[in-house]
Amino acid sequence: MQVFQVQGMSCAHCVRAITQALQAADAAAVVEVDLAAAEVRVTGTLSNEQIAALIAAEGYEVSARN
Repeated sequence: MQVFQVQGMSCAHCVRAITQALQAADAAAVVEVDLAAAEVRVTGTLSNEQIAALIAAEGYEVSARN
């Protein structure tokens, strides 16, 4: 599982936009969004760089968590 800090998420639309963007690139991706913690957790075949780029393309500030 890859975990990312994502700033700017605040509502169900944000969750849907990020989930759809990631699943469009990897249909089997499991995406969990925690608005309170400002985290997105992804299990799938995409690299950290690909995930970060897809989230950023939706307009959010993103960084990988270690």
